[in-house]
Amino acid sequence: MSACPTIYAVHPPARAAGPKLLRGNGERGQNQFQAGSSAMPLRTLIVDDEPVARRILREELESIPDVEIVGEADSGANALERIAEDRPDLVLLDLQMPEMSGLDVVRNLRGGNWTPSIVVVTAYDSYALQAFEAGAIDYLLKPVSQERLREAIQRAGRLTRKEAIERVAKLQEIVAPGGPPRARKIVGRIGEEYFLLSTDEIYAFQAEGDLVWIVTTKRKYLATQTLKALQERLRDTSFRRIHRNSMVNVDHVRKMSALSSQRWLITLSNDQQFIVSKRQAHGVRELLNW
Repeated sequence: MSACPTIYAVHPPARAAGPKLLRGNGERGQNQFQAGSSAMPLRTLIVDDEPVARRILREELESIPDVEIVGEADSGANALERIAEDRPDLVLLDLQMPEMSGLDVVRNLRGGNWTPSIVVVTAYDSYALQAFEAGAIDYLLKPVSQERLREAIQRAGRLTRKEAIERVAKLQEIVAPGGPPRARKIVGRIGEEYFLLSTDEIYAFQAEGDLVWIVTTKRKYLATQTLKALQERLRDTSFRRIHRNSMVNVDHVRKMSALSSQRWLITLSNDQQFIVSKRQAHGVRELLNW
């Protein structure tokens, strides 16, 4: 029996989701969607390999106002096709499907041009629990009650585009048992477009006032998090803080030049240079032994 998942999902009573990524028919703001209101319908796609599970979800959704069911998908590959074609606001996603699981669907969203909110619906699954505890998603447990489903839909309607993208990035970090850790994804922004960036393509982060820029080989992106938050998120990776305004990927450091006993100049492989502050000079020794 397969399970049904989301980039968010409602936990059980005892416990109280460089391509162009766009969400919905527009960015939904806080409290813009409320079931039973006259707001724009939440366009929803149901994904489950079992016909009975899809039918039950459809029947429950049809009784909730302001929800438009745009279609169903019976496999992960079909789900990706429907997401690209129908551009739903919300996907009710089964986690355990043959060939391509629900998490595989989420990971493959980075190669598409549309990122919906995702609600995981599952009878049981350690992946969903891990994602929830990491703050990435909420989850609905089968059998799904209409009350819990309504709560999940309301939460989906309140998600902004940036929040939906960041939840996808977190979901992509979830690993299968015994599998190698997946590289963290960082969300970068150019205008109204959001991109999921692999850490290995990022050379450095550079703060300018309240803005934080993500430096890559060909272009710069605006980060959606502070430098402090990024440092914490990238702890135990190849990124090192070298100044209060900058953090570099040591895998891209090509040269280090001593300016004084406590001052260093770092040159990256893209020829961009950064000065190491005196306060962070001790970290240079770690770089030299990297």
